[in-house]
Amino acid sequence: MTAASARRRTLRTAADLLDAGLIPPDTAGAVERVARSYAVALTPAVTDLIDPADPLDPIARQYVPSAEELVTAPEELADPIGDAAYSPVKGLVHRYPDRVLLTPLLVCPVYCRFCFRRARVGDADATMGEAEIDDALAYVAERPDIREVILTGGDPLMLPAARLEALLGRIGAITHVDMIRIHSRVPVSDPGRVTARLAGVLGGAGKAVWLAVHVNHSRELSPQAAAALSRLAGAGIPLLSQTVLLKGVNDRAEVLEELFRALVRHRVRPYYLHHPDLAPGTGHFRLTIAEGRALMRRLRGRLSGIAQPTYVLDIPGGAGKVPVGPDYWDEEAAAVTDPAGVRHGYPPD
Repeated sequence: MTAASARRRTLRTAADLLDAGLIPPDTAGAVERVARSYAVALTPAVTDLIDPADPLDPIARQYVPSAEELVTAPEELADPIGDAAYSPVKGLVHRYPDRVLLTPLLVCPVYCRFCFRRARVGDADATMGEAEIDDALAYVAERPDIREVILTGGDPLMLPAARLEALLGRIGAITHVDMIRIHSRVPVSDPGRVTARLAGVLGGAGKAVWLAVHVNHSRELSPQAAAALSRLAGAGIPLLSQTVLLKGVNDRAEVLEELFRALVRHRVRPYYLHHPDLAPGTGHFRLTIAEGRALMRRLRGRLSGIAQPTYVLDIPGGAGKVPVGPDYWDEEAAAVTDPAGVRHGYPPD
């Protein structure tokens, strides 16, 4: 098999990656060991973005397994954000009073090497059956404080359009649910799945449907991804983005600036910049929070507020997300720091 032909199908094994020219032969054994613990998949849309000649390629770093994943630090956790402790029924997480996560399936078109659910995703047998969906939606229906249902996984846009349409209809029939949010990598990792039919299903759900697209580098916004986002925006679906701050991928201010400007051009509002979670074997991706705060400070004043995401940390154990971005107001001194770093006094209250 030629490297070109290997790259035209989803790559799932060390042999596949070797055939496609994405790993050197001397790393195949380590990659095979990684694949025994954590799912591997690279779609043709993703492999087309990778430059095999660049050992620092930021797309490859996100998706191609490496021996570094075999090293688990003492602070890393199989369930770093505490999903299990807040799961009253299978496939549902209720961490915040007004919203729940629903994971109808745990498969994805691609598997990110930094995924916080990396110990669970890739399990096709974990797809929720009808009885399990019934239980989860009954839980939501019995609790009027729940105003938002977030479909995540896995990737909800891997569901067949008819099944997704039926699920959205059932959620939408719960009167106290105001909106449905979907988290997905599909528009950038497998944009061909975003058909007019799928966009119509999302746009015609009856309740407000918001789509949060996971994208970490501007090169992921290929012409095919741009067309997928355009179909979604054209169907009236508000688009947000979620980005993970990753060493070797987007840990420079100019790289983040280029990404956030590109997202806004495609009618996607940057929403969250996540500090990496403490998932097993992901230490090689993590910066310090101080480094992340410094990057966000550099972006303030250089980018429109529309293009500024909130830098957040998901507290280990399930305590929830909190902003950890830079501070500009000094309460004690009654002073404020401008984007250039100059302090200014401000009249006290």
